[in-house]
Amino acid sequence: MSVDSLLTAEAVDPAFATLTPVHRASTAHGWWRSAVIYQIYPRSFRDLNGDGIGDLAGITAELPQLAELGVDAVWLSPFYRSPQRDAGYDVSDYCDVDPLFGRLVDFDALIAEANRLQLRVIADIVPNHCSDQHVAFQAAKAAPANSPERDMFIFRDGLGPEGTEPPNNWQSHFGGPAWTRITEPDRQPGQWYLHLFDSSQPDFNWHNPAVHAEFERVLRFWLDRGISGFRVDVAHALVKAPGLPDWGGRPDGNSTDGFPGQDAPMFGQPALHDIYRRWRSILEEYGPDRILCAEANVDPLPRLAQWVRHDEMHQAFNFPFLHAGLDVDRLRHIVTDSLVSLDAVGAPSTWVLSNHDVVRHASRFGYDGPGPRDGDGIGPSDPQPNEQLGRRRAAAATMFMLGLPGGAYLYQGEELGLPDSTSIPGSLRQDPAFARTGGARIGRDGCRVPLPWRSSEMHAGFGAGRDPWLPLPESWSNLARDKQQADPASHLNLYREMLAQRSTLQLGRGSLAWVEDYCSHTSLGYLNGSTLVVMNVGTEPMPLPEGEVLLRSSAADRNDPLGSGETIWLITS
Repeated sequence: MSVDSLLTAEAVDPAFATLTPVHRASTAHGWWRSAVIYQIYPRSFRDLNGDGIGDLAGITAELPQLAELGVDAVWLSPFYRSPQRDAGYDVSDYCDVDPLFGRLVDFDALIAEANRLQLRVIADIVPNHCSDQHVAFQAAKAAPANSPERDMFIFRDGLGPEGTEPPNNWQSHFGGPAWTRITEPDRQPGQWYLHLFDSSQPDFNWHNPAVHAEFERVLRFWLDRGISGFRVDVAHALVKAPGLPDWGGRPDGNSTDGFPGQDAPMFGQPALHDIYRRWRSILEEYGPDRILCAEANVDPLPRLAQWVRHDEMHQAFNFPFLHAGLDVDRLRHIVTDSLVSLDAVGAPSTWVLSNHDVVRHASRFGYDGPGPRDGDGIGPSDPQPNEQLGRRRAAAATMFMLGLPGGAYLYQGEELGLPDSTSIPGSLRQDPAFARTGGARIGRDGCRVPLPWRSSEMHAGFGAGRDPWLPLPESWSNLARDKQQADPASHLNLYREMLAQRSTLQLGRGSLAWVEDYCSHTSLGYLNGSTLVVMNVGTEPMPLPEGEVLLRSSAADRNDPLGSGETIWLITS
């Protein structure tokens, strides 16, 4: 019996009394509801021109590899013109390609190749802030206080004698105050501007209609060039509370005890929803297949559901799932709450385990005790993860994730089982969080190290010229794509098989019921249609469930007990 028949039956067959149904298979249309989307961090993907930094031509050259992997779309992190103070999230021109990555003609070639391969392309858009080199901010600095130019940003007079104190107590995500004072054109100390991130990233004033008009122009520019949608960076932060009141919590919007702060004045303001309704209407002018995905740090999950109502975002990242680790009680609660909350508004959930802002899950899961803090990296003097253990658990967690109904996001290199690079010397680190905290926060460079493509080539095939912008560990040659392609038991080939089976079984559009016989403090089991997924995170092996084994996350024999740090997919009778 399938989950859907349980959900529609008047009574549950006693033989299935150990099932707890949660979610019914979706019949709604939309490719994005079940898509697997692959995140590309352009500067670290592939360097075709040999300057040490990845480029659009390198992405285009390797797109066939991603089509063969079995993903449905790619998401490009920023490739726009930028001084690169924050790896491209400091945009100086939203409608051009940074020369580091190529030209607009290279972007057009990338779109053409993706279309040939039937891959959709989603781009980052960064609407909360821009670079201090953006022409609008340069004009604002040159203009007087209270001018239209300054009103594009959030300028305020300082507090205290002669305005020497910041306008409020907000702190930057990257450390230090969220305010910087400018020198006025007459060379006198002047107003302060808000930057929730680096001082080179001034926040836009979204209470100004001119800001709305500018970003609507940007959306249309890229939609006209064939983009399939946008991932909206820090989507929860654009609008700030009137009056900019002081905030007693953390810079990430959480309270001082680490729990979500419901009243953070810089996050989650109601006016955000009107902005995204307007953006949704613009996308729909281009057809039903263009999408918006929110990077919205919003909790609890029923509140996140407000972002994906039928006339707003199509998707929102599920950060509670990413941060749940291998805590099976927490995972069960988050999966259930996600599906129930999003079902209530007719939206799919998304699932993700790694991205460019967190330690890769092959490293996070390599600790039996406390691991790295959320949002921070691992340095050479920190306790080091067990890479073999981490890679085994990462495969199990990914198989658990890819069996869930909804969409999934993969971060470049996770299909190779890449860990974080933990040996980068301080002199080569480029994350502004490292510099702004004097090295107290390692930052995110470890998860952004360039990819290894070909084991016998210079820089493991990332590029044949200058040294990469961040060094590749020597051991990564053993994880290079070409080497794993030749190994049937490799991490890469496991991903290929998972994605192929997921598509064949239509798990992304499937259903979910917890199988209580396999849910404990050390394991989780669920039924998606007729596919049973069981993950064992305990120290002892488990008896293998009955059924036809489709796939298991380790190289163990198909009939062996389910080992520690292992997941299995079976077809039930």
